[in-house]
Amino acid sequence: MVARSDILNASILIADDQDANVLLLKRTLGGGGYTSVTSTVNPLEVCGLHRAHHYDLILLDLHMPVMDGFQVIEGLKEIETDGYLPVLVITAQPDQKLRALKAGARDFISKPFDLAEVLARVYNMIEVRLLHLESKKYGKALEETIRELNASREVIRLKTLEEHKKSEQELIMAQQTQESLLPRCLPEFENFHIHAFNQPTRYVGGDFYDFRKLSSGEWVGVLADVSGKGMFAALLSSMVLGALSMEFRSRAEPQEVLHRVNELLCEKSLPSQFVTLFFFLLSPDGVGQFISAGHNPAYLFRAATGEIEQLESESCVLGMFDFVLYPSRPFRLDKGDILVVYSDGLTDAQDSREETFGEQRLLRIIREEAPSGSHALEQRFLKSIVEFTQGTPQTDDITFIVVEKYQ
Repeated sequence: MVARSDILNASILIADDQDANVLLLKRTLGGGGYTSVTSTVNPLEVCGLHRAHHYDLILLDLHMPVMDGFQVIEGLKEIETDGYLPVLVITAQPDQKLRALKAGARDFISKPFDLAEVLARVYNMIEVRLLHLESKKYGKALEETIRELNASREVIRLKTLEEHKKSEQELIMAQQTQESLLPRCLPEFENFHIHAFNQPTRYVGGDFYDFRKLSSGEWVGVLADVSGKGMFAALLSSMVLGALSMEFRSRAEPQEVLHRVNELLCEKSLPSQFVTLFFFLLSPDGVGQFISAGHNPAYLFRAATGEIEQLESESCVLGMFDFVLYPSRPFRLDKGDILVVYSDGLTDAQDSREETFGEQRLLRIIREEAPSGSHALEQRFLKSIVEFTQGTPQTDDITFIVVEKYQ
């Protein structure tokens, strides 16, 4: 999370050739609590100023003499080489908004100014920008951990017990780093009980879950399963989690969020790496939608009838093809209904005889325990996994989410 004080202390550059506009924006931002606001009326200075100061946000007028805003954006792309431009364009021409977004701007403000809208968009943009920088920091830390572990793999085998213990401590730190990316505590959303469990096969794994409240009052949940095991899967899962968090904070539609994350994976991940994912969005009254990207079926227990519905995948896994679309399907949770989302590590869990836990056992547990509520169902899952595996080492991460609408 980004602290409000960090957002208000972020550096902002206003680039507008009209002194009156600059003065109005400065007064508005100052009144909103922003402490580091500078300005220029010369578009030729923008790139040089950004190269020197690396602003967290640039308010850029599109219509300026000598050099228009689109030319400025092209110059800024050479500075922001990671593809994320912290540019909020200002325009009085509606037809230029889409062109600006396609050029690389992140959002826009219309003239004449709605000052409340200005403050809201500026706050959201800076929050996303700081989250983007924080995500890059996490990625670099994990990449460094992987390099260190790979370089020392053969040495660890021959080293003394004391050095082996040191390596174990490093792995524990990597595990703690990944665990810190998961929700520290499960959120409390109006009318819903939420339970979640994650058990990697090694110190770190490729499964993750996350929940987020949206400005609309709705909330989203996601469970993802990254191909592969260990540190490489953990690195990719951290990148996906960071990308999802950043995209949802920009208030995009779920279908567009997954489309953008899929494009990122197709560009950045190896051909053998992909992600299955189950995403759902719910309002306080239980109306929602879901998207399943190559994920195993989720199950929806209906309290009124005792029946179990299957929410199946209709889309391709993430990271395979950059042209894939991710349409959503509607669903609804009524009072007492319970949604169960899980990774295939649960149904593929094995006992000492290599028998798998299986979907039929999972469905039987849901049918028997769901009438008693989500907490009872979670406890039955945990107990059943322990009793079935009896300490047998597993080959895949085990993760599940249980969501109940209690009123």
